[in-house]
Amino acid sequence: MTETTADQIAVAVEFTTAMHGLSPYTAFDLVAIAGAEGLYALRALDADVRLFLLEAGAVDPEYAPRIPAGIREEIGASDTDALRMFVIANPSDDGVHVNLRAPIVVHPDTGRAAQVILDDQDYPIRALLHGR
Repeated sequence: MTETTADQIAVAVEFTTAMHGLSPYTAFDLVAIAGAEGLYALRALDADVRLFLLEAGAVDPEYAPRIPAGIREEIGASDTDALRMFVIANPSDDGVHVNLRAPIVVHPDTGRAAQVILDDQDYPIRALLHGR
C-alpha cells in the first residue's frame, strides 16, 4: 500500500493480463473516492489512464457471478479465498452505467487482479444504475 493523502490510501493492483482496451497497462493504484462509498478510481501507474470502479455489492447485493477456477488460479486465489469484486462504472448524460458481464476481481492479500469476461448472457454489458 502507498499513501496518497491523509484521507486516501492507494492499494497496488497488478493485472495478470491487460484489460480489454487498456493494453499494455497492467499496474494500477486503486483509490477510494472520498464521500462516495464503494466508488474507486483505478489509475495506471505509468500512464494517464483512469477508470471508475464500483464495489459489486454496492451495485447489487445479489450479484455473485461464478469466477472460473482458471481465473482464481491466475491471481493466486484458492476456491475458499474471498475476492474483492468490482464493476466498471461509466458516467454519461443519462446516468451511470455499469458492466456486469466483465467484473474485475482482486485478490485482497496480493493485489493480483483479472477482468473476467462472463459467458452468462443474463448479465448486461451496460446496465443503468437506478437511484444512485
